[in-house]
Formats: sequence, C-alpha cells, structure tokens
Amino acid sequence: MNIRYYRPYMSLDQLTFTGFDIETTGKYPLEAGICEIAAIKYQNGKLTDSYQTLIRPPSLMSEEVIKIHGITNEMVVDAPRIHEVIADFRKFIEGSYLIAHHAPFDMGFLSVAMEKSNIPLPTLPVICSSRLSRKIIHDSQNHRLQTLIPHLGIEQGAAHRALDDARACLQVGLHCFKKAGLESLEAIFAAQDGAMYWKDFSMDELRFKSKDLGILIEAIENRLQVKLVYKNASPARQRVIEPIGMVRSPDGDFFLAYDNSEQPKRFYVDKIATIERV
Repeated sequence: MNIRYYRPYMSLDQLTFTGFDIETTGKYPLEAGICEIAAIKYQNGKLTDSYQTLIRPPSLMSEEVIKIHGITNEMVVDAPRIHEVIADFRKFIEGSYLIAHHAPFDMGFLSVAMEKSNIPLPTLPVICSSRLSRKIIHDSQNHRLQTLIPHLGIEQGAAHRALDDARACLQVGLHCFKKAGLESLEAIFAAQDGAMYWKDFSMDELRFKSKDLGILIEAIENRLQVKLVYKNASPARQRVIEPIGMVRSPDGDFFLAYDNSEQPKRFYVDKIATIERV
C-alpha cells in the first residue's frame, strides 16, 4: 500500500469523507457517458457540503437506460456537457477520501472524463462501500445499495439518482467503519482488500501502454472493427471483432466485443496476442 497518498496517523474524525455517485447512459467507459454526477461531504460528524449537476450526454439515452435512473432526454437538454463541469467536480473532491458503491464503475467513467479534459487524476485512494459491506454486513439479503438502505435504516431517497445515492453510500461506509471498529485508513483499506487508486483506472495509461491497446481504445471510441488474436484461443486464429467498451478493474482489465454473436463477449487485456486495424 502506498501510504504517501494519505495521512496514516490521523484519526478518522480529522479527515473529510465524500460520498459520490454518477448516473450513466450505459455500462462501459468510452462506450457510454455520464448524465448526472453528485457528491456530499462529511466531516466532524456532520454533512458539510454537496455538489450535484445533470449532464447532457453526447447522444440520446435509450428507454432502457431512462427506466433505470429516471433521467430523461428532456431533463438534460439544457444541462452542461461533462467537460464543462468536470473541473468543478475535481475541485470539490480535492483533499477528501471518496466513498462510492461499486467504486471501480464510477472511477472508470470519471477518469475518462478528467483525462479528456487534461485534468490530473486525484491521488488519494478511494473507499468502496460495496466491498466493505460484503466483508462487514452479514445479515443483509444482498449488498446492493438499494437493499442496504432500508436494512440499515438509512433515509430512502430517489433510487438511482446521484445525490441520494451519494449520501447513501457515504452512510453505508460510515456504518461499516463503526460496526467493524475501523479507526484508521489502513484498517479501512485492509477491510476492502486494498486501496483503490485513480491511476489504476486511467484510460490514457492503458492507451499508451502498447500499440495494440492504443488501437483497441481507438476502435472503441470510433466504433471500428479490429482483427484480434487471443492468447488462449485453440487453435490460435485471427478474428474480426467489434469492441464496444473497456473496463479497468482490480480483478483484471477487460473489454467487451461482438464476435459473430448476438451478445458481447468479455476479453481480458492481458490475454491479447495481437490487434490490427481492419
């Protein structure tokens, strides 16, 4: 664990924690965009500040997506674009320890947004309330945020709206700290099996890691096909695929692509042998 990014000897009540959440137009960074972003700060036992804005995504949202979060195309028609607000969000979270439910999802989308605007990624590690809850809360039916909210007696807001979900994941995180007696950042990160750093969700880092990955990300961004040779294919063969989204994950980076099938398949980055433009 790289402790230079945080203060290991400060008590938790000396630190600022910020719950954050985004709503998106799809599942995967590069393929989809952000349509709402929110965050809420907690310090010295109370909520101190909040940030929320709708965002106009680059394309119209589908009815399937709208049914999830309730944000319609009409609601975002006059909203700012992500590049117009991402610097303000980055400034709002500066110096605080962020908490999100399924943090890798949010970090993936936000890392793309920051890098496209040439904004440095935050250096402080992030806390995942989902991972903590799985380790600490054993009497819940499951560990979805909308299940944990009534289970823990958290005030029910609008499900899948960013500000209410940001507040809820903050409270889930704080509940886990208290229930497990976590009194330091080291203890928190140990409980969630390690700190999550923004640099590990950098799409630019992946883009410039190799020529093959640069071609792959270019294909996702421009909806292009590529020729792929996958290491574990038997026999090894070149196939034409249509990549649709990239996911950076603590469990291994992967991308989704159509490969002569109706449903996209998952391909792991470290198993790519070669990629060529079509």
